[in-house]
Amino acid sequence: MIRIVPFFAALVLIAVPAVAERVTIAPGEGALAAALAAVGKGDEIILSPGRYDGPVMIGKTLTLTGQTGAVIDAKGAGSVVLVDAPNVTVRGLHLTGSGRVHEPIDAGVKLTRKARGARVLDNVLTNNLVGIDIHGARDAVVKNNRIEGLRLARMNDRGNGIYVWNAPGAEVIGNEVQYGRDGIFSNVSKRNVFRGNLFRDLRFAVHYMYTNDSVIEDNISIGNHLGFALMYSDRIVARNNISINDRDHGVMLNYTNQSDIFANFVTGGTEKCAFVYNSHRNIIAENSFVGCEIGVHFTAGSERNTITGNAFVGNRTQVKYVGTSDVEWSHEGRGNYWSDHPAFDLDGDARADSAYRPNDLMDHILWSQPAAKLLLGSPAVQLVRWSQSQFPAARTGGVVDSHPLTTAPVRAIPDTIERMAQAIPLWAQGESYDDTDPLEAH
Repeated sequence: MIRIVPFFAALVLIAVPAVAERVTIAPGEGALAAALAAVGKGDEIILSPGRYDGPVMIGKTLTLTGQTGAVIDAKGAGSVVLVDAPNVTVRGLHLTGSGRVHEPIDAGVKLTRKARGARVLDNVLTNNLVGIDIHGARDAVVKNNRIEGLRLARMNDRGNGIYVWNAPGAEVIGNEVQYGRDGIFSNVSKRNVFRGNLFRDLRFAVHYMYTNDSVIEDNISIGNHLGFALMYSDRIVARNNISINDRDHGVMLNYTNQSDIFANFVTGGTEKCAFVYNSHRNIIAENSFVGCEIGVHFTAGSERNTITGNAFVGNRTQVKYVGTSDVEWSHEGRGNYWSDHPAFDLDGDARADSAYRPNDLMDHILWSQPAAKLLLGSPAVQLVRWSQSQFPAARTGGVVDSHPLTTAPVRAIPDTIERMAQAIPLWAQGESYDDTDPLEAH
């Protein structure tokens, strides 16, 4: 027995993990770098209020926490904090002064491929080229950060608030991004979740390129050039998002396929509530498109899309579509609500008794020949429109809603109004945005 006891004692010592240490440091030349070199794996470094020198590289698993007033300043060189190890947490810090080099990307926080499972929480990031760069880090979480981007004269010289590149499983939740280029730019990624973020005074709120099997939900875009741009991406779920006063489009589908665009709300001053270009087999349902110049611009051979249960309210032109064949915008006997459709419902089934066609022959002529607008008030134009209404054979192809709704769907309205009420005061506190910068193509 005497020989067995030390053996079991050794096993117990091996099984008990080392206790993580918490080290609090004060500002001073080289203090943060020295602490990062000295602590062990799994330890926590707590920064007291004050300024610390960056850039900083984290090469081991640890937690870097800032007390209120703790600032790391890179003074224009590189990324403020570069994470190059798994399961690192960076939280509660003010990170500022990154370099302005686009390749490699300088950022407030840069997560490399080795930074799997990183957590970037509750930070303030200002005066950085890119706020947070998730560059190949799988399963990263970026949550509750406030990012204020650069305000350079050329928008494309600015960086994005959050850049996601080839980062499967990344979650971007509850962040506020203002100024800079795009709020979130996701490129060549998959299985991402972008939820509950607020975007203001940007080019695009969310910009998707080659990003598949991902979710965009409960986000708010206010006063940007474009709200939610889904491009060259498949199997996206975009639901319960809000676009308020975005200049060009609220939602854009460009080569986007097999996606669900559900219960989104677009309103106010927008050129096009939604723009659908060469996108196929999508479900566009239960959305509200309110008060835009064009409710939906549908073009470039988009086919086999299901469009049902949407509310088109008070748009100058409800739909812009030019085609030679009819495109049905109802599904299983349920169409959409059109505020300008003076219809009867004699059988009380909440469907209008007559089909709705948002465009006529003169619309097609005006879109293809803008100079024809000079004839809008002429008797000839009125005669063409009357003839088309009386003689179906004179109709051209276009959108047809065979089962239009007589009342607007309301299931998403209470939540929409509540989130709008929360968002607008935040927007009102921000500075006015100079929208003279050109919208430059990607």
